[in-house]
Formats: sequence, C-alpha cells, structure tokens
Amino acid sequence: MTSSNKLLFSLILVLSFLGSPSFADDPLNTPVSSGTICKSTPDPSFCKSVLPNNHTANVYDYGRFSVRKSLSQSYKFLKLVDKYLRHSSTLSRTAILALKDCHSLAELNINFLSSSFDTVSNTNDTLSSSKAEDIQTLLSAILTNQDTCLDGLKATASAWSVKKGLSVPLSNDTKLYSVSLALFTQGWVPKKKNGKTWHPKKKHINKSVIYESMSRRKLIQIGKDEEVLVRETVVVNKNGGGNFTTINDAINAAPNNSAASDGYFLIYVTAGVYQEYLSIATNKPYLLMIGDGISQTIITGNRSVVDGWTTMSSATFTVRGQGFMAMNITFRNTAGAIKQQAVAVLNMADLSTFFSCSIEAYQDTLFAHSLRQFYRDCDIYGTVDFIFGNAAAVFQNNNFYARLPMKGQFNPITAQGRTDPNQNTGISIHNCTIRAAYDLASSNFPVKTFLGRPWKQYSRTVYVQSFMDSLVEPAGWHDWNGDFGLDTLYYAEYNNRGPGSNTTTRVTWPGYHVINATDAANFTVSNFLLGDHWLPQTGVPYNGGLI
Repeated sequence: MTSSNKLLFSLILVLSFLGSPSFADDPLNTPVSSGTICKSTPDPSFCKSVLPNNHTANVYDYGRFSVRKSLSQSYKFLKLVDKYLRHSSTLSRTAILALKDCHSLAELNINFLSSSFDTVSNTNDTLSSSKAEDIQTLLSAILTNQDTCLDGLKATASAWSVKKGLSVPLSNDTKLYSVSLALFTQGWVPKKKNGKTWHPKKKHINKSVIYESMSRRKLIQIGKDEEVLVRETVVVNKNGGGNFTTINDAINAAPNNSAASDGYFLIYVTAGVYQEYLSIATNKPYLLMIGDGISQTIITGNRSVVDGWTTMSSATFTVRGQGFMAMNITFRNTAGAIKQQAVAVLNMADLSTFFSCSIEAYQDTLFAHSLRQFYRDCDIYGTVDFIFGNAAAVFQNNNFYARLPMKGQFNPITAQGRTDPNQNTGISIHNCTIRAAYDLASSNFPVKTFLGRPWKQYSRTVYVQSFMDSLVEPAGWHDWNGDFGLDTLYYAEYNNRGPGSNTTTRVTWPGYHVINATDAANFTVSNFLLGDHWLPQTGVPYNGGLI
C-alpha cells in the first residue's frame, strides 16, 4: 500500500468512525465505552487496547473499526511472509512449504476481510440470517487460517528464526480478528437463525441420465427429482477419447470467477486410476466433478509429513473454489499409517458438497478445514483424527470406517479445531454408520476407537441418530492432553443406536452432553448450515431436520 493510499485509508477510517449515526431507541445503536463493549469479547483486555474509547460510538462503529483494522493488519502480515519467502535460501524445503501455506492463507484472509468490511460498512442493523451467516463464516475462517499457519510453522520450524518473527504478529492479529468476530456477532447476527425444517422427497441417482449429459446438455439430473444447470461439460479419459487425458488440464480449462447462476462447469472423469495432485483455486468456483463410481474413478497420491510435506500440502486433492461438488469418485492417500499425517482431501471451499464419494487414507484423511461443507452417502476411511479441521460440516448418511493404525495408537474418529466461542463451526454427524474396516476387524491387536478428541480449545462435535458398532469405546471420547479444553469443548450425542452408542459410561467432562431433540435440531442441515438456502441448487438429496 502506497503512502498516499495509507493516508486516504486513515482519513476514511477516522471520518467513518466519528460520523456513524446513532439511534437511541435501539440498544445496539446506543453509545457505549470501549471498556463496556469489550466485555463481550474473548479477551477484553486486548480488545480495550486496540479500540478507541469514543463515548459517541456504538457496537456498529466499534465493529467497523475492528474489521477495518483487521484488514490493514492482514496486508501487513502478507508483506511480512513475502519478505521471508524472498530470503528463504537458508531454509529447509519443509519450512518453505509452511511459509507458502501461510502466504496462501493470508491472501484468503484479505479477500474474506474485504468482503466482510463491504457488508458491515453499509448497515447499522442486524442482517438477514443468510447474510449474517455468510460473514460470520468468513470471519470464522480467518481465525482458522491463522491457526493453520501457526500450526505449520510450529511443526516445521522448531529452531528457525522465521517462526519467532511471525508468531508474534500472528498471535496479535488473531486476537484482533477475534475482536472483529465477537463484535460482528453482537451487532449484526440475529439472535435466532431463520432456518426451516425441510423434508425432501426420497431421491435416487439415475446414472443413465448423468451419462447422457456428456453430450453437453444444459441440465443434468443428480437426484431423481432434481436437475442442475451446467454451462459446459468436458470429459477426462486417461486413455484418450475425451477432451483431456488429465484432470489438471480440465480444471485449468474451467472459467474463472463464474457465478452460481452461470451453472456448473462439469468435469466428467471416466473410470481409471489418476495419479495426480489436484488443486482447485478460489477463482474456479462452481465446478462439478463426476466420476464413474467409487473404486472406478480413483484420484490417488502418497504425500505425507514424514516425507517432508506440511499437513496442508500433503493432500492429494485440495479445493478452495466456492460451490464445488464431487460425485462418484474415490480420493486416496496411500502413504499409510507409518507416514503419520497424510491427507486425502483438503476442503477449504465454501458451500461445497461431496456426494457418493470415498475418501481414503490413514491419519488425517479428511481435512474439513473451513467454511461450510456437506457430505452425503460417502465412505470415509482412516485411523488417527481421520476427520479434522474447523469447517461448519454436516455428514449425513455416510459410512465411517476405522482402520488399523500403527501399534500403540488409538483411533479418534474426529479432531475438531474450533478456537473461538463465536465461530459458527463444528462437526455434525447425522444418521451415519461407524464400523471397523476389514483390516481392523480382522486384527488381533487391541485398538481403541473413540468418537473424537479436542484438538482445539472450543472443539465442537455432535453425533445424531447414528449407528455405532461395538468398536466404539464405552467412554466414547478421549482427551487431547490432560484437562485441555474439557470445560470449553462441546461434545454431544442424541438418539444414537448400536452396541457402541450406550451413554451410561461416557466421559463426565463439563463440555460433554447427552442432548434432547430441540438441541440436536440446532445441528441439522437446515439450522447448522442453513442448507435450504444453497443445497437445493446442487440436486443432492438431504434431510433438513431430524429423521
């Protein structure tokens, strides 16, 4: 940012902060001190140190100020990462990968904060449920991006100066972003989400209709009664006969920055094993990838942390483009349990859907990183923490298969990474099945399997109306490190079934709950994801409420 731009930026900041209207009949528009407003944030002392104490300001003024300051800091942090990357000749390959992860995450933060500021600068009122959810999702993801950057630096940079040079600004910026999220939640988020319970007709896949769509029809049928708009179709066949022989080439051909109203860019991937590392960027939204079926169309890789990759960069398949949808495909990482973290799918795509797919690896199989995600009728295989991350993610009608880990390990199915009480994130597992994979079921090694463990302080995971086989330990849940997070996490179960579902001997942590139908409904597709606003356009079948 040039000096003249900085001056203009500062002038706009001061004028907008001092000139915002107040309305005495609305408590949120009533002037309040920064000390008072900061009591609603996770770190009141830090909040008070960054907000000006303007006695004519209200929650909206302070919120705009913090979002604007957050945006300014995000630019500064990106420049700092750039500086270290320019002088990286003495760094290890893994350290450079961690810096590159931080760079891409910082770019996302700038985009998310820009969108957030555009919204908060235009209103002194609570937003509609869907619009408030959009911005709360972005501000939640910003905190997740910060945490992922810091985790990568810690894991790959135990003795190098870059970690020290970045960890302090990372920490301070994270606290500032937390203030922005808290003030946005207080001022712009309605007290109740306007979700509705929707009961769709039963839908079934009609493969013949899907294959007919390869002739570039404008509409294809996903469910029995649902059609989705497709702008263009390309075919990938590794043996020739299609438009492309690699999936990467097909992704590169997709249009940039298209809108949902334009329809999906459909990539039909014919049967075969595709040894490719795929990354769908943010400028490739509304991409629909359809294969010939689980175990027929296979995308596979074998990167791992042991072999020098970061957890993020180990992924076989990475997606950031909004509105992404995958169907009838197997995604694999074959590195094996011995290679520790080795991701099959890294999902950072808002409003993304995986339908009738198989996601297969061992430790850290599915990195459900951030934003809003839906998984339906999928098979997910893994060992330690095999579903992890900090998205708002609902898993419905999926099969979870715990595999045989390394000797001495146990299997926590989930490791949810919520770090802030105002994040609208968590893992909701609804009407799924938890079983042992063949290698675990046939093994003589004693392996304990748990529903989850608290990776981060405000970890949130619920199991609703799901089948739990006998492999699930009676205690249900495992700690991460002693008492860490046990009173701030939110783990819950509702009306599950099967030999592993008995809650009478579950953990007695303050954050663990056996909940009723009213509480469980908060974690359904309609309420937790506001899925009725965006899932119908995908054509994917779903249950909006409890079953």
